[in-house]
Amino acid sequence: MTEPGVVLALGEAPVFQPGDRIRVADRSPIGHYRVPAYLRGKAGTVEAVIAPAGIDNEEEGYGRNAGTKRHYYRIAVPLRDIWPHYAGSPRDGLRIEVFETWLEGA
Repeated sequence: MTEPGVVLALGEAPVFQPGDRIRVADRSPIGHYRVPAYLRGKAGTVEAVIAPAGIDNEEEGYGRNAGTKRHYYRIAVPLRDIWPHYAGSPRDGLRIEVFETWLEGA
């Protein structure tokens, strides 16, 4: 919780919270990226905000980051949504930590 009158800088406050429905962005950048192709476009749920905020690795990889920090999130994606013929429990899911720039509200 932020104190009254305190304005947070970009990236200091998480965009998403546990329980939020999200979608992993479906884009195909050339070069440096950190999201498995099989998860792009898939919907899931935020389980946790990872603290503290981290430096944007993709921008950093190209020398374009000026210290901007954003959050990683542990998300859960149902396995049946990743692999349509998955025969296990519908409650089974993949947990993965994904950087904020790859997540969209669902």
